Amino acid sequence: MDKLKMQTVNKADENYKKLAAMFPNAVTETIDENGEVVRAIDKDVLMQEISCKVVDGNEERYQFTWPDKKKSVLLANAPINKTLRPCREESVNFDNTENLYIEGDNLEVLKLLQETYLGKIKMIYIDPPYNTGSDFVYDDDYSQTEEDYISYSGQKTEDGERLFQNTETNGRFHTDWLNMIYPRIKLAKDLLSEDGALFISIDDNEVTNLTKLCDEIFGANSRIALICHKSRASVSNDKIISPNHNTVLFYAKSRAVMESQRKMIGLDPVLEGFDNDDNDGKGAYRLVPVDGPGGAKKGNPHYEFLGIEGYWRFSKETMQQKYDDGLVVRKGNSLYQKYFKTTAEQTRRTATTWWDDAGLTSSATSKLKNLMGEATFDTPKPLELIDRMLRMITFSDEDCLIMDFFSGSATTAHAVMNYNAETNGRRKFIMVQLKEAVNEKSEAFQNGYRDICEIGKERIRRAAKKIAEENPEAKFDGGFRVLKCDSSNMKDVYYNPADYEPSLFNKLEDNIKEDRTPEDLLFQVMLDLGVLLSSRIEATTIAGKKVWSVEDNYLIACFDDNVTEEVITEIAKQKPYYFVMRDSSMANDSVATNFEQIFAAYSPDTVRKVL
Repeated sequence: MDKLKMQTVNKADENYKKLAAMFPNAVTETIDENGEVVRAIDKDVLMQEISCKVVDGNEERYQFTWPDKKKSVLLANAPINKTLRPCREESVNFDNTENLYIEGDNLEVLKLLQETYLGKIKMIYIDPPYNTGSDFVYDDDYSQTEEDYISYSGQKTEDGERLFQNTETNGRFHTDWLNMIYPRIKLAKDLLSEDGALFISIDDNEVTNLTKLCDEIFGANSRIALICHKSRASVSNDKIISPNHNTVLFYAKSRAVMESQRKMIGLDPVLEGFDNDDNDGKGAYRLVPVDGPGGAKKGNPHYEFLGIEGYWRFSKETMQQKYDDGLVVRKGNSLYQKYFKTTAEQTRRTATTWWDDAGLTSSATSKLKNLMGEATFDTPKPLELIDRMLRMITFSDEDCLIMDFFSGSATTAHAVMNYNAETNGRRKFIMVQLKEAVNEKSEAFQNGYRDICEIGKERIRRAAKKIAEENPEAKFDGGFRVLKCDSSNMKDVYYNPADYEPSLFNKLEDNIKEDRTPEDLLFQVMLDLGVLLSSRIEATTIAGKKVWSVEDNYLIACFDDNVTEEVITEIAKQKPYYFVMRDSSMANDSVATNFEQIFAAYSPDTVRKVL
């Protein structure tokens, strides 16, 4: 049997393989600072491959860069030995829900989800720190080695080292923020489906840098819009001009795919004014002009039709055909075409100014306080804002995944449940939030909340209850599975056996940490094998041994000791796609000897793995 990796993919290896496959002539080797031969890509050869002109060497070129940018790329690609551990006691309807609430640093979580959720997320919304000088913190030590940098995760060090606010007096004010956000956006892109979309709320402090950064990661062509969201109703005089809006960056994973679905992206269509009906079976319609807006500048044809001369939307041949079909009519000195309600119902649209119907921060704060019964979170995003995005992107896909990896007060989860209740949809959310301590002087702390995760989880519980009370007939998933990012379940010897003396192996025979449960192991196996973390899990007993079945025997696992041939035989008869057990758990040599024969007889196609 093969041994499971039990760690995330090394994306640097994956990227190297892709480049080597596309440009084998650019693959080379070089000597590093330690005098060792290492793999490399010849940059000049690669540049020539993608250039239409001769490349002489290093030249000035358009680019967006900042100090430590290469380290940010390295940070995004570097593997980690982490896992997600289930927490049933903080979950709601753990066994049946398909929603996830993940506690942990979002960079680590995004890496852990790469295998399982690659290309599966329909919509990602994030509201990251705006880098205003007070809401973004960073590790004070920047005189660190490259190895140390990899362990740096963004907002907080794992061992609780002191963190400092990123004030404007810091010479790395923009650099630190970009180094934080770049690897997260880079990893998030890979999680999006081909028809997926990313929305990011940001203010003027970093909107320019963030746009350039996303242009680089997604490609400028994938930038669909910069949306202006009115977030404040009041006007103050504390600045030269009072800011009352945020910008929402809207990027597509594939612009071509989104263009093909353009008419289904947007808000509910306006169906008023369809007051005409010719009783010919085509239904209600309204008249719209057929003159060509923009005239010659837009390339509209100019000719005379029905005695009226002008620039028109259609060629003369098309205009004649529409007239013959009764779709073009003359009224006075103007021509109109019939626009049918059935067509309008299939056409959705929206503008880049979300001004009076996408919610205000002040009203969102009041609504959250009413829901929670007390003050908990200072600047939640409005439900109306997330609802608008959901209607734009997931209107025609009621069974999709939505992620927010700066979850905060969990507005996105609340909005998903609301929309599902309205449409009987099965959209599922994945919330990710750092277990960030609440300020001891805040009202939230005085009201009993110790970290932001506690606020987010309680908000989801209360929102689900409120939605169910207000819509008793509605069907929606109001539960969530809590998972917590932690160190690997496996001891170091599992990953680096060569570093240990052979004489120590007997003492280290059990390569699993003592404080980890079989369910902990199951979830790390699911991550390693790419099995959705929301999958249905059932625990049964075979010959006294606990056996885990995931998604109707797609994966079967047994982590007990002294597993007998009887257990192996019964599992093989269920014909799982995957079977996983501990390498040291077979009852005796006879079981080990007959293991392969048992599966060859009952389920030869089962993929067998060991820990």
